[in-house]
Amino acid sequence: MDAVDPVEKIARTCLYEGYLLWPYRKSALKNTRRWTFGGVFPQSCADELGEPAGMRTQVLIEAGPATTVGVRIRFLHLVDRRVLREGPHGPEPVEELTVGDRRYVSWQEATEREIVLPPRTPAAPALACRTAIDVPEGQAEEPLTDPAGHRAGTVLRSWKRLTGTIETEAVPVADGAFRLTVRILNTTPCPPLPAAALGARDETAAYAFLSTHTVLDADGGHFVSLTDPPDHLRQAAADCDNAGTWPVLVAAGEPAPGSSRQRASTVLSSPVTLYDFPAVAPESPGDLFDGLEIDQLLILSVLSMSDEEREDARACDPRAREILDRCAALGPDELMALHGRTRAGRPLEDA
Repeated sequence: MDAVDPVEKIARTCLYEGYLLWPYRKSALKNTRRWTFGGVFPQSCADELGEPAGMRTQVLIEAGPATTVGVRIRFLHLVDRRVLREGPHGPEPVEELTVGDRRYVSWQEATEREIVLPPRTPAAPALACRTAIDVPEGQAEEPLTDPAGHRAGTVLRSWKRLTGTIETEAVPVADGAFRLTVRILNTTPCPPLPAAALGARDETAAYAFLSTHTVLDADGGHFVSLTDPPDHLRQAAADCDNAGTWPVLVAAGEPAPGSSRQRASTVLSSPVTLYDFPAVAPESPGDLFDGLEIDQLLILSVLSMSDEEREDARACDPRAREILDRCAALGPDELMALHGRTRAGRPLEDA
């Protein structure tokens, strides 16, 4: 991940938070309930399931007449993965299949979706607009061939159609300052599922925007911290009403004239509660899908897994396979770098 810019690092970390937890196996109890962060479910059934049908981000920006703001909506789209075995009467679904030295398991994955809105000017009334979300359903086949070159099976990946809307608007709150609002609504049609039915939420997740995030980028303007706003915008910051998400400043810029407060040209609004200017530790060798865990302890836990546990993890998800390979490749110096480090300090008399 070293080649990825810092903003993208923290955004991807939040996007995949909780995607799959140690011991990274389908059979693990903690992985039987998935997609718990940032879900935006179809409005036709969200209330019955106790889930939100929308997400709202409100932030403040100091902007001039030429300032433009771009908006990106990012989320995960559930992918159903079915393993088919070539039987005497054609393909037949199975829970798992071993081909050569590789095992394949029927389960769920996710793919990333991103909706990019064109840059707009907060000072112009035209910022208020509505954009449609429409991701078509689809499927992809991965043929499985044995060492003799014969077709042994197929991995069939499929996903449902998703529809929704993104609404944006800007309202002036002070001279040269605006409140930006981004609303996301899921309008996806989905079959009726009684909320009391076992597994209703998990089945409906196929029609949801999962781990939904909003990224706002300003050109020629600066976003205002909602946790430490300047005095003249303190009330406007308190009036921002965010639903299902927590916007923070990223990509630090120069402090405002006459102030020690840092400003930012980018905001990340995610379901994960963060502080302004969050960052992934440079010593971290890569995502482990659990940002609240200590990397060293989690990596040591991965390295202590039995051969059978590793095989189960590798079979359940390609991203779990990447984690295992990455951890196994770490050398002694890289492991010691995770032991702990003091980033900053101050004299004892100033404490």
